[in-house]
Amino acid sequence: MSTPSDNAPRTAPRTDARTWARDLALGARFTLAGGREGWIRNLLTAVGVGLGVAVLLLAAAVPAMMDARSDRGHDRDDLYFGEKLKPTASTMLIDNTDTVYHDEDIYGRVLDPDGDKPPVPPGLSRIPAPGEMTVSPALAKLLDSSEGKLLKERLNYRVTGTIAKSGLLGPAELVYYAGSDTLTDAHATRVDTIGGAQHGSEGLGAVLTLLVIIGLVVLLMPVAILIATAVRFGGERRDLRLAALRLVGADTRMTRRIAAGEALVGALVGLVFGLGFFLLGRHFIGQIELYRLSVFPSDVRPGTGLALLIVLGVPAAAVAVTVLALRGIAIEPLGVVRNAALRKRRLWWRLLIPVAGLALLAPLFGGVQGNADLNAYQISAGAILLLVGVTAALPWLVELIVNRFGGGSVPWQLATRRLQLNSGASARMVNGITVAVAGAIALQMLFSGIESDFTSNTGKDPNRAQMQAAFDVTNGPQATAGIQAYRTTPGVRSALGLVQTSAIPGGAAAKAKASGNPDAGGEILEFPVFVGDCAALAEIAEIGDCADGSVYRVLPDASYTTPPDISKAGAGLDLNAPQSGVLSGPPRPWTVPANARTVKARTSPNGDVQWGILATPGTLDVARMREAHAMVLIKLDAQRPDAEDYVRNTTARLGPGANTYTLESTRTARKYTNIKRGLLIGAVTTMLLIGISLLVSMLEQLRERKKLLAVLIAFGTRRSTLGLSVLWQTALPVALGLALAVIGGLGLGSVLLKMVGSPIRVDWASAATMTGVGAGVVLLVTLLSLPPLWRMMRPDGLRTE
Repeated sequence: MSTPSDNAPRTAPRTDARTWARDLALGARFTLAGGREGWIRNLLTAVGVGLGVAVLLLAAAVPAMMDARSDRGHDRDDLYFGEKLKPTASTMLIDNTDTVYHDEDIYGRVLDPDGDKPPVPPGLSRIPAPGEMTVSPALAKLLDSSEGKLLKERLNYRVTGTIAKSGLLGPAELVYYAGSDTLTDAHATRVDTIGGAQHGSEGLGAVLTLLVIIGLVVLLMPVAILIATAVRFGGERRDLRLAALRLVGADTRMTRRIAAGEALVGALVGLVFGLGFFLLGRHFIGQIELYRLSVFPSDVRPGTGLALLIVLGVPAAAVAVTVLALRGIAIEPLGVVRNAALRKRRLWWRLLIPVAGLALLAPLFGGVQGNADLNAYQISAGAILLLVGVTAALPWLVELIVNRFGGGSVPWQLATRRLQLNSGASARMVNGITVAVAGAIALQMLFSGIESDFTSNTGKDPNRAQMQAAFDVTNGPQATAGIQAYRTTPGVRSALGLVQTSAIPGGAAAKAKASGNPDAGGEILEFPVFVGDCAALAEIAEIGDCADGSVYRVLPDASYTTPPDISKAGAGLDLNAPQSGVLSGPPRPWTVPANARTVKARTSPNGDVQWGILATPGTLDVARMREAHAMVLIKLDAQRPDAEDYVRNTTARLGPGANTYTLESTRTARKYTNIKRGLLIGAVTTMLLIGISLLVSMLEQLRERKKLLAVLIAFGTRRSTLGLSVLWQTALPVALGLALAVIGGLGLGSVLLKMVGSPIRVDWASAATMTGVGAGVVLLVTLLSLPPLWRMMRPDGLRTE
C-alpha cells in the first residue's frame, strides 16, 4: 500500500550549508594530507597569496601613515599670523633656517627664548642652549660620517641631544633645532606656542583626484591577479585527484566544492603568510627610504575595515576563482577533458569587457575639470574593466598565435607544442606583468598630458645664474665683504653683486619733521638705488657702454606714480630713507650726476624687473648707505658637484637674515609632486611583488613538469635543449603579453586624456621604457629559475611516492 509521500516526485538533493561545510572540510583534509608534493604545492600557493596579502595590507595602512605624518607636522608647526607679540617669559624668537645638502632637504630652526617658560617643540626635552643643537638620528648619523663634512661646517653647533619620534615626519628626516641668544625681530618670528595651528585643507581638484584613483587601480590590479593566479597553482594534478574522486562516486558539484576546500586552505595559509610578510616588512620599513620618503614602523597600521575586507575577501575570491575555473573543465571518472582543447577560445565576449569599461568612462569625456565632483566607483570600474579586457584577450591571442606554429628546432617544437596543449597556464603567469605595464603606460600618458597644468614658469633663467644669495647689511663695507666672500667660494665661477638701498627727494625729510606729523615719514615717496659694477648692472638693465663712474636711470612702468623727474640728472636725493616709516639720523645727500642716461629695464636672472637709479661704485660709494640689501647672482662650476653646498656654507657664515636660492625655470605644484612620488613608490613595490610572484609561478610550473623533464632526460634529451624550450615557453607569452599591454595602455591612456580634456599625445619613449622594464623583470626571473631547472633535469625525478 502506497502513501502520499511515496508518490511524491523525486527532487535533486539540496546543497545546504552542512553539505558545503562537509565537502570543504574534505578538500582541506586532502590538501593537508597530500604528502610532500601536497605540502610543496601548498607552500608555493601560500607564498604567492601571502605576497599579495602583504601588499594589500600595506596599501590599507597608507591612510594611517599619511595621517600620522600630517599630525606630527601640525604639532611642530611654528607659523604665526597674529599681531606682533611682546617679549614675555613664555615667548620665543624662531628663525627658519631650512637648508639643502646634497639635494636633501633639511628642516632647521634657531630658537632664542625670551624667558624661562618658552614653548618647547615636540621631540625636544628642552630648548638648546646658545651654541648647542638637538638633531634627528638621521642627521646625527650624517654629521658623524665623512659625507657630512661640509654640512658640519655649515651647522656650527655642538650636538647635545636627539629629537624623538614625535618631532619627526619619518625616521630618515633631517632635522635640527639650534639655540641662540642673538636673534632679533628683524629676522625672526616671536611665538608663544608651537603647533595647533589650523590650516585650511584645499581639495585635490578633479584632475588630481582622477590621478589618485587610476593610480590605485593600476597598482592594486596586478596584486589581485597574482593572488588569483596563486590559488590555481597545481591545477593539473588537482584535476587528476578530482577525477579519482569521481571514480569512487562523487558528483560534479561535489568535486567542485572539494576543489574549493583545497583552494580555501591555500588562501587561509596565505593569509597567515601575508600577515607574517607584512609584520616582517613593517619591522624593517623604518630603514628604507624611497624617493626621500621614510615611515616609522608604528605608523604602518591597516585600517580595521580594510583589514577585515582583506581577511574575508581573499578566501572568498580563492573559492570563487577555483569554482569558475572548473566550469571550463569536464572532470570524469576516467580522466579530465578541457574544453579549451576541444574548441577555440571565443573573442566576442572578451571584447565586451573593455567596451563596458569604455561605456562607463565615455560620459566623463571633457568633464574632469576644475573642482568637478567625480564618481570614484564609476571611474574605478571603468578602468578595471579596460585592464581586465587586456588580461581576458591574452589567452585568446596566445592560442591564436601558437596554433599557427609548426616545425622548427627541437626546443622550439617542445615549447610551442606545450603552449598548444595548455596555453592558459602560461598566459595566467604573465597576466600580472601585462596589467602592470599597461597601467604604467596609461599613467605615464596621463602624467605627460596634465603636467603642464601643474607646472608654472618662474621667469628665472638658470643659464645666466644658477643661484642667488641675499642678505641685509647695515653699511656699505659689510655688503662689499659679503659679495667678496661669495666670489672666493670654491665652485663659484662668478658672483655679480648688487647693493640696493632706498632714496628720497632731497629736503623731504626736513619737511616731514617740520610738519610735526609722526607718520609723515611713511608718506615720503621712496625709490630704489642700485650700486654694482658694469657686469652686475648689465643683468638688470640694457645699459650699453659702461665704465666705472657711469650712472643710469630706469623709469618705472605705468603702474607706479613716481614722477619721472625725481631722478633726473642733477636732482638732489637723500640716501637716509625712513626705516619702517620712521625718520632718524642726519640726511645723506647725493646728487644724480649730469651723465646719467635713461635706459630700459632687463629681466634679471631671478625673474624680477627692476627700476630706479643704477650707479657704479665710482659714482656712489656704498659706504655712504645707511642700511642696504645685497643681492648676489652666482654662476657655478659644473665640474664641482658640491659647489651649491659651498655657497650655502658661505651664506651660513654671513649670519641670520642671509638666504640662498636655487634658480629654476619652472615650478611644479607640491600636491602633484607628492602624488607622483607616492605612485612611484607604489610602482616600485608592485614591480618587486610581481617579480617575486612570477618566480614562484615559474617554479610551480617547473615542479609540475618535473617528471616530464626527467623522462626526456632519461631518453637522452640534452639539457640545453630543454633549457631553451623552457625559455621559449616563457618568452612567447611574455612578448605577446607586452604587445597587448602597449595596445591596452595606449587605449586607457587615450581615454584618460579625453576625460581631462587634453590632446592625445603618445610618449613613445616612456612606453618603450615601461615595456623594457617589464621585459627586464621577466628576464631576471627567468635567469633565477634556471638553477632549479637544472636540478630537476635528473633521472631520479621519475621516482614517485
